[in-house]
Amino acid sequence: MKKKQSNRLIDETSPYLLQHAYNPVDWFPWGDEAFVKAKAENKLVIVSIGYSACHWCHVMEHESFEDDLASKVMNGRFVNVKVDREERPDVDQIYMNAVQLMTGRGGWPLNCIVLPDGKPIWGGTYFRRDQWIEQINTIADFYEQNLEKALDYAQRLTHGVQQSEKVELNEQKNHFGKSHLDEVYRSWAKEFDFVDGGPDRSPKFPIPNNYQCLLRYAHLGAHQDALDYVKLSLDKIAYGGIYDHLGGGMTRYSTDHLWKVPHFEKMLYDNGQIVSLYCEAYQKFKNEDYKNLVYGTLAFVERELRSEEGAFYSALDADSEGEEGKFYVWKKEELTSLLTIDYDVFADYYNVNTTGYWEHGNYILLRSDPDVVVAERHHLTPKELKLKIAACERVLMETRAKRVRPGLDDKTLTSWNGLMLKGCVDAYLTFGEQHFLDLALANAQFILTKQLRKDGGLNHSYKEGRSTINGYLEDYAFVIEGFLKLYEATFDALWLNQAGTLMEYSIKHFQDGVSGMFFFTSDEDPALIARKMEVNDNVIPASNSVMANNLFLLGHHFGREDYHAKANQMLNNVIGDIHNYPSGYSNWLNLLMNQIYPFYEVAIVGEEALKKSLEFHADYLPNKMICGSKSPSKLPLLENRFSKGQTRIFVCENKVCQIPTEDTEKAFELMNKKL
Repeated sequence: MKKKQSNRLIDETSPYLLQHAYNPVDWFPWGDEAFVKAKAENKLVIVSIGYSACHWCHVMEHESFEDDLASKVMNGRFVNVKVDREERPDVDQIYMNAVQLMTGRGGWPLNCIVLPDGKPIWGGTYFRRDQWIEQINTIADFYEQNLEKALDYAQRLTHGVQQSEKVELNEQKNHFGKSHLDEVYRSWAKEFDFVDGGPDRSPKFPIPNNYQCLLRYAHLGAHQDALDYVKLSLDKIAYGGIYDHLGGGMTRYSTDHLWKVPHFEKMLYDNGQIVSLYCEAYQKFKNEDYKNLVYGTLAFVERELRSEEGAFYSALDADSEGEEGKFYVWKKEELTSLLTIDYDVFADYYNVNTTGYWEHGNYILLRSDPDVVVAERHHLTPKELKLKIAACERVLMETRAKRVRPGLDDKTLTSWNGLMLKGCVDAYLTFGEQHFLDLALANAQFILTKQLRKDGGLNHSYKEGRSTINGYLEDYAFVIEGFLKLYEATFDALWLNQAGTLMEYSIKHFQDGVSGMFFFTSDEDPALIARKMEVNDNVIPASNSVMANNLFLLGHHFGREDYHAKANQMLNNVIGDIHNYPSGYSNWLNLLMNQIYPFYEVAIVGEEALKKSLEFHADYLPNKMICGSKSPSKLPLLENRFSKGQTRIFVCENKVCQIPTEDTEKAFELMNKKL
């Protein structure tokens, strides 16, 4: 057998790039070397972008990038660059934008042909081998035979990329109020599925910031229809096949409108946000299924996505043994053999029937009815049912553990760790489970010791002792958010001060001095063909919306009116676009609601400050921030408020404070009376 030769990707740390290290394609990692070669040889560059958990990325690799004929064309006529979109979201942003402008759609694998200076001229997503060879040959021929046309088209397309999502300074005064919020909701509701929850289309992504926004809108404005829709959606997601009921953890999306058949990859960023969302939902609805989902998801993350250093890995593949979902699905014969006398109860509970049937004799475990209904059908008490189901789950988990596991993307991304850090803290604050706080503290220490540089900046990626890639705005945004939440759980000023220091670094290196928005890349990074601003909230909130919310909170903590002004200007810059695309501005709407409704600064000072802080998270009250100390403090909201022998709660709004109380319930009443 011919021994495979490695290419330049063999020295990379990204699992996705390493997957392509033995392709016959002469891959370069992203960098100057590839483009210097392209200029010297006057060749076009194929920029192929994907990520390790991407099913169709694997398919195209097998069909085209491992194929001798396809690789011969690629190596002969192009310089070829492989990019991990999770390591280089800046590169992905630009070429995804270009492909969307060219084709009206996007996705991964993302394949873009660019000039030697990086300007795009052609692109698409997945191609079968013969189609791929035909397309790239056609583009290479066109470039050689019509150079001026190619250069002109690339210039116009690049201009389009540079102009899209460009945010201008809006100097008009913001008059947005509750009536405008209601208009936005009515516009958004046209897209809702009021039968199965989520959007009225498929595939369905469980976008946490959308439901967090709608939950806050429903609660603050007492909108029962919105509350019912959020509850329906959260129930359907929690019961659906998109959630791994045996091992915990949310998959990336549902391929259908029923939340039944997942795209089986599990991403850290989804699970961190899902934990935070269901913590808020539990505070509102007190639904035990939501609590179970939080505990199950955190158990999955700790078991399968956590390193000994306290860092969190990025993802699990959708595939194992070349089949999507094979690790997670079950055949009826296997279940009857393993579960014996308890099979009937388990099959009813998890729909091993026409509802749960998928394909090729496989069933996806999903729920339809609450415990009390299933228990009654089988003449059991809910407690007896719970014990039976738990026993069955243990048997199946032992069996599943012997299967070939999906691939693990074991790189650590700072931004996604910030999301998971916040999720752990939210779980601690909601349920009082010390272990969740311990996970968060270990992760925060990892970020400080491994990803924070001496110059005050963050690195984006980490693997096997190597901290690499200058951080993007998303790294600062989510770490600041996580540290602010960690301060709220510990009242350790270290985390608040670290958040403030990172914000100052971000303002210096990322902020646009004209519009007040933040660029996605640092001013210290090598220039790409465009310097983008991430504005629209998606499966992850936009880094600009997160930074605006961070500025709002830090402004309160430190008494910084300039931070409030910056947050307000950022919101004002985008406010005119919200009506047209509410789901893409849901995290901006969270900030807007903090301004439309009363927003409370809660200062807790005294020996029992942390205990009382936990009490504040027993119920849902989203329009608040909490600070505190067990001893005298110089922080603006805490200064001169310590009284020995007492733990006092100050409820303040716009720097005006109510008479302090030692009773948490009374403090709650002060905050609820204006809603």
